[in-house]
Amino acid sequence: MAGRGRGTVEGEGTTAGVSERLLFADTAPVETAPVWLPESRPAKEILPPDGGGFRPASPTATITRLGKQLGRVSWPAFHRSIGAAATTELDRGIGFLLVPVFLAAGVIFYFSLNAEPDLYRPLAAVALMAVCALVSRPRPRTHLLFMAAFFCALGFLAAKVETWRAATPMLGSEIQTRLTGRLVSLEEMENGRVRLTIDVISTAHPKLRYAPERVRLSARKVPADMTAGSLLTGYARLLQPTGPVRPDSYDFSFDSYFSGIGASGFFLGNPKTIASEDAPPSARLASTIEKARESIANHIRGQVGGPEGEIAAALIVGVRAGIPDEINEAMRRTGIYHVISISGLHMALVAGTIMLLLRGAFALFPDFASRRPVKKYAAAAALVSIAAYLVFSGIVVAAERSFIMLAVMLVAVLFDRAALTMRNLAISAIAVILVSPHEVVGPSFQMSFAATAALVGAYAGWADYRADRTTTPPPKRSFLRFTSRKLAMGMGGLAMTSIIAGSATALFAIWHFQRVSPLSLVANLAVMPIVSVVMFLGVASALTMPFGLDWPFLYLMGKGLTAMIAISGWISERSPVDAVGLISIQSVLFVTIALVIATMATTWLRLAAIPFALAGLLTVSNTRTPDVLISEDAHLVAMPIGGGELAVNRVRSNEFTTDNWKRALVAETIAEPETFETGDARFDIDPLDLPPGSPFYCRDGLCLARHPSGAIVALAENRKTARPACAFADLIVIDDATAYSPCWNSLALVVTKRQLARSGSAAVFFDPQSASAQATIRYAVEKPYRPWHEQRKYSREARGLPPYQRPEKPVVKLAPSAQ
Repeated sequence: MAGRGRGTVEGEGTTAGVSERLLFADTAPVETAPVWLPESRPAKEILPPDGGGFRPASPTATITRLGKQLGRVSWPAFHRSIGAAATTELDRGIGFLLVPVFLAAGVIFYFSLNAEPDLYRPLAAVALMAVCALVSRPRPRTHLLFMAAFFCALGFLAAKVETWRAATPMLGSEIQTRLTGRLVSLEEMENGRVRLTIDVISTAHPKLRYAPERVRLSARKVPADMTAGSLLTGYARLLQPTGPVRPDSYDFSFDSYFSGIGASGFFLGNPKTIASEDAPPSARLASTIEKARESIANHIRGQVGGPEGEIAAALIVGVRAGIPDEINEAMRRTGIYHVISISGLHMALVAGTIMLLLRGAFALFPDFASRRPVKKYAAAAALVSIAAYLVFSGIVVAAERSFIMLAVMLVAVLFDRAALTMRNLAISAIAVILVSPHEVVGPSFQMSFAATAALVGAYAGWADYRADRTTTPPPKRSFLRFTSRKLAMGMGGLAMTSIIAGSATALFAIWHFQRVSPLSLVANLAVMPIVSVVMFLGVASALTMPFGLDWPFLYLMGKGLTAMIAISGWISERSPVDAVGLISIQSVLFVTIALVIATMATTWLRLAAIPFALAGLLTVSNTRTPDVLISEDAHLVAMPIGGGELAVNRVRSNEFTTDNWKRALVAETIAEPETFETGDARFDIDPLDLPPGSPFYCRDGLCLARHPSGAIVALAENRKTARPACAFADLIVIDDATAYSPCWNSLALVVTKRQLARSGSAAVFFDPQSASAQATIRYAVEKPYRPWHEQRKYSREARGLPPYQRPEKPVVKLAPSAQ
């Protein structure tokens, strides 16, 4: 079987198209048919006389026997059967497949800690587990346990080393300064602004004592001669990295820390280029590559034009900032946004196109092709091509991970090994985990490997099923029937691929994004054939671009992208609401365990995935939805008021934050606040008379609203305006870092801007059983701080200081005699 990846005896080759289970049919211990049979039998079936040999029993036959023998369970035999099946799994190489699983477990444990551990502890744990594993080799079961503990400790150590190695200086507080630096990359955004990534050389007016090394700023306009590697200067407002918009959501500080970005912000004017200095060789190489990317992207935009040109540039060189927001949203709603992000799909299409073209070219010379390993030549060329694709796509994390996965498979072809196997996937996962451990806790890693593992496992199961069937030569068909059958099989395969990958990644998508794509199957069936043609044209345009012959390929590529945009927009308009709310982390863990067992086991032990999958489904709703959400800057407060409405306290709220909150709280519309002028009699009502589910009413720096549970929420500008709310409010939020609680009533929960600056955004829960709706709060950031949150304690708000204001220059008045 060329899709399962269980290793053969060292030094032996791999025969294409032969199931790996056949390799162990005579060498592996007898796998007792699940245990409650009256007598022990080998799990083998005699083939018809013309086939000869033995084959393992199919999973369908095993499940049938299980059902017939449920009434005659023999627990000692059941125990022996588990042992025999486990031995078979180990002989087939499941131990190696579990290495990345235990490494990932150690990484997740490290990042879930509440405090940063010392380096010597994981070092000591790795050394101790290694010694214990070495000593316990005579006892196989104990040895396996120590090996699992060793890889968990190794994953923990890898994550700790990466954190120590990153050590990104992070800006502690918002400030305005004159910045001078070297441009790393430049991207034109959809709103007309330009996003610049800059290596900071110096700051002035004021000079920062703890300046970040790299920042990401936006500007309205940049000089035409500004390219990667240029020295620039300008007056900018720098902002500290933000935390999660709510507890358990994506942490931008975490991403910035491991990306080396110490601050973000924008230029107050247009930056200017200055005289260039000699850059180090590494910076010159990086700037040369970035200039080539910019040149290729501009050429593609000029040839294709419009949104299609932006998408074509994203597919070829990874520049996505210019894609219109409505197209991005349509692709997210239809579940085809993976088309835009350079990942395994794109790498595979590029490699496949190169191999197809080269093998077709070699076929024109039959004498040469019959004497030479042309398949290896094509694989080597494909490896070089995807390496170049990785470099010119910006070496983003998703592309880097996909390159490692595909490179392992192409190297397997070079050494006469099966390419698409679970073992190669495990090697790829090990490489990614050891190089970038922080990716394990991100959605890209989880969804990518979950989908790939599910597809490889499903392919292996299908290959085994077909191997167990006795096939007869197909009858002769007309050309039309033959073509129709092949087309139907292709569409069926594409549909099953989408179903399997979508099912494997659904819970991860819900956990990270609180959304699903109900019509993703339809969208993928309609779009993926177009994408395959578009990527083929993209490869052809890249190969012919140096000769100036790329325009016909780019023209056709633009037409294909126009069709893709139209299809995604049409399906998006008919897609139901995709927000599904919050799910429990227990559900994700159970489903992950079920996925590991189902994709890696090859014996009847894969049935153990069923209870874990059921547990995951049963615990999906085992979480509590917040009653109130508060942003980390105390500017925005929101709460669901029923009827699919989310009440907010600001008319112009942060769109990204409110969209995230709407999906988490399953709200469809925003209920804007109603503002009254001073002295307006309509506001002179008793807050206790507000009906449950009332939106925010604001006047004189105080906003009031009432939760459906009856709890009253107040948002005040300062301590003075908050004092009257102490008599009736259950929750008071004060948008002032210098303020402290004005209430003596312990039943009112008071949250200040200083607390939010220290602990991040907050989720508030009201007790429905309490007559006073007693509130409890949960913050997004816990203390003591981890390295990616250390900068929080240095902000002015966290120190209880008002916002920084530049001192005004004194006006010098001349004496009358000097005038």
